[in-house]
Amino acid sequence: MKRTLIGLVAVSLGLLSACSSGDGGSGGAAEPDTIRIGVNYELSGAVATYGQASVDGIEMAIDEINAAGGIDGTQIELVTYDNKSEPAEATTLATKLMTQDNVLAVIGPATSGSFKATIPVANQNRIPVVSGSATADDVTVGPSGVQEYAFRTCFNDSFQGTAMANYAAEKLGATTAVIIKDNSSDYAKGLAENFSATFTAAGGTIVGEEAYVAGDTDFNAILTRVRGQDFDVVYLPGYYNEAGLIIKQARELGISAPILGADGFDSPTLLELAGADALNDVYFTNHYSSLDEDPTVQDFIAAFREAYGEDPNAFHALGYDTAKFVVDAISRAASLDGEAIKTAMEETEDFPAVTGTLSVDENHNPVKAIVVIRLQDGQQASSEKIES
Repeated sequence: MKRTLIGLVAVSLGLLSACSSGDGGSGGAAEPDTIRIGVNYELSGAVATYGQASVDGIEMAIDEINAAGGIDGTQIELVTYDNKSEPAEATTLATKLMTQDNVLAVIGPATSGSFKATIPVANQNRIPVVSGSATADDVTVGPSGVQEYAFRTCFNDSFQGTAMANYAAEKLGATTAVIIKDNSSDYAKGLAENFSATFTAAGGTIVGEEAYVAGDTDFNAILTRVRGQDFDVVYLPGYYNEAGLIIKQARELGISAPILGADGFDSPTLLELAGADALNDVYFTNHYSSLDEDPTVQDFIAAFREAYGEDPNAFHALGYDTAKFVVDAISRAASLDGEAIKTAMEETEDFPAVTGTLSVDENHNPVKAIVVIRLQDGQQASSEKIES
């Protein structure tokens, strides 16, 4: 951490989770018993797998930090709520965390829609909110400019769509593509738009585009139309719930072309829905791969296995990194208030994260690498890191 925390004893009582009573005669503010950080995640509902994985990573990071002495000897306390994968609930909980629970920052939600719903609350209360997985382009930059109190530790959809389009053209030799997107998701539409623009700029052709909506389970009609076209790859931006079924049904219909996706594929449920036989020649952009031999990555994997008895996915790693990022900013802040912590986040440079060393740019986005993972028989067979 870059600087020691200063001004700790001068923080007002309203910003602390609890204060010792002291002798009652000094008249000054006491040191905090704990430093509170809010956690607002999807622990139930449609995308609970992302939320629970993120929270597992967050809790592991905070356990490590507290075991090492917390922030200048003060322990960190997480105040965790389930937003039920609902943007309205996420907004309600953000308000509660900031106005009643008196947290210094909020981590989450995981998805772009729910995270964006909390940003007005953050701006109003001048408390930073940080997501490890809200990838929509407009998360940190709105119509009026940069969202002052919103940050993320993941790359955005423009980067994902562009990286995969370039990978398809340059590494897979693709010149034609079909896009199958979730038309009810800003995430999927943003990815599709950026893939299409980059792929065509590279000389490729989008020969067809099909759409579905979240919750659909039968994709045979659109896949039958796709099967009748001539293409090199399928780009399938969307979440694992539908992607797993689409991949399974596509392979059953004889569509053998490589299927490309994004970080929404990264869930054990993808394998459960698609089956190992269908998950061949499947590629997706992601934030990290367990195949990465970087010692930082391998140390994290070993620690996670010890803590949870399983291998971590990218959402575990992103939750872990986001918690460390937030604590790092609090430790460097000139005082324990949202404005100072926001400034410290903006000043972050070369932060050593599991998902790649990052610096925060002028739009509150991280400058970091992206990984393209290839699946064979449902397992990660290779990964390739691409610098931003």
